[in-house]
Amino acid sequence: MTTSPRSSAPAAPRRAVAGVRIPGPRSAGASGAGTGAGTGAARRVGRPWGPYALAAVLFVAYALQSVLRYRRMETLSWDLGIFTQAISGYAHLQAPVADLKGPGSHILGDHFSPITAVLAPVYRLFPSPVTLLVAQALLFALAAVPVTRAATRLLGRARGLAIGAAFGLSWGVQRAVDFDFHEICFAVPLIAFSLEALLARRWKAALWWALPLSLVKEDLGVTAAAIALVVAYRVRRTSSRTAGWALLAAALGLLVSLLAFTVVIPAFNTGGGYGYWDKLGEGGPLDGWDTKVRTLLWILVPTTGLLALRSPLVLAALPTIGWRFLSHDDHYWSTDWHYSAVLMPVLALALADAIDSSRRSPRPWLRAYALQLPTAVAAAALALTPYQPLSALTDPATYRRSEKVTRVEELLARIPDGASVESDVGPIARLVSRCRVFWVGGTKGVVPDWIALDNGDGWAGPPVEYAKKLHPHARYTLVDRTDGYVLLKHTG
Repeated sequence: MTTSPRSSAPAAPRRAVAGVRIPGPRSAGASGAGTGAGTGAARRVGRPWGPYALAAVLFVAYALQSVLRYRRMETLSWDLGIFTQAISGYAHLQAPVADLKGPGSHILGDHFSPITAVLAPVYRLFPSPVTLLVAQALLFALAAVPVTRAATRLLGRARGLAIGAAFGLSWGVQRAVDFDFHEICFAVPLIAFSLEALLARRWKAALWWALPLSLVKEDLGVTAAAIALVVAYRVRRTSSRTAGWALLAAALGLLVSLLAFTVVIPAFNTGGGYGYWDKLGEGGPLDGWDTKVRTLLWILVPTTGLLALRSPLVLAALPTIGWRFLSHDDHYWSTDWHYSAVLMPVLALALADAIDSSRRSPRPWLRAYALQLPTAVAAAALALTPYQPLSALTDPATYRRSEKVTRVEELLARIPDGASVESDVGPIARLVSRCRVFWVGGTKGVVPDWIALDNGDGWAGPPVEYAKKLHPHARYTLVDRTDGYVLLKHTG
């Protein structure tokens, strides 16, 4: 499936805007509706080394950020452990069980993310959480290729690279890189490739790239449907047949999401339902309105200067923003964690589309404003990076492995392979690829062989007494402790 337009059309003329000539080609849409043809200039600038070099640099930065944090034992949550367990199951041709969610919990009973199975062969060769972190870095970096190519095709090489860099350094992507591993790393490149094809008027390719979003997470079928509706809108006057296929694709995306919510996930869930409905059950859309407004401003201002609102592509961002803001869980409202990553390719390519259309505006101020935006959003991303996770790469301490980490790893190495372990966040990532690991307090009657905890702030109190609270009818002995970490063994 090619992502570069093919055309024998002559190069489009450059346009003057407010006395300034805009380099680069016009939109592929100026060459004829629905033909999929670009311009000769678009073909020449659409295959440079720039997008791939940018993606390579971003991959190195993302991978360093993730792997070095893992090396320093600074894992932020249990998600890395959960996905490691699930992908390990796929890798060994077994059910994707994530014991961290509860003994024997099938991952498809939590979220509908079968696409993570594509990492199984690589994990089988390299069975480590690091495999997931590197794969995620690669997928995020890969998305910069279609974003940069599409922007270059529409706006010229320099502005295309500026928008690609703004996307790669965007706060949404950086926060996702910093958040261990999550399945949405598959969605980001899929959305980018889909919207690149849409902007090149390769309608079928846009739909084919969007459909797998339904396999990334249960809500992303709605995003796939939104992209299909944008396709239908763009071809409504030129190809009723293509519009029909787009509407069918939209219906399919919605159907897959509906089945995931109501049939598939409940079938694999031990409770027989979808475990996140209760997050929509309290409060209202105005709860936390100040946080939501700030998040919207972060989404629209530094990444697009608000101009992306002129593009119908922003429709693809509405499903994600909608479920986040309708939820009463305040974790979803803010700019933290990984929740905004899927919005970043939408905003970057909506911006490129809006700049392209604004060049034909009768308003001189709008044409001039659009002309400056690629440089402005790239500069904003660079200016914000010192306050974002990638700034850690400039700190020498990032590359140092402390003696504490060495001591803690030696402590955890005393647990034999294949043992069952009850743990909190600290030890999980070091144990999950070789032991059966449960979340502390979530063993549901299973008595593990070992308990390993990061009790550095004393939250568990005396370790043996805490083990007694967890398992009143079992006996645990404190084996050793170091730097706040404690290790207990089941002795009867």
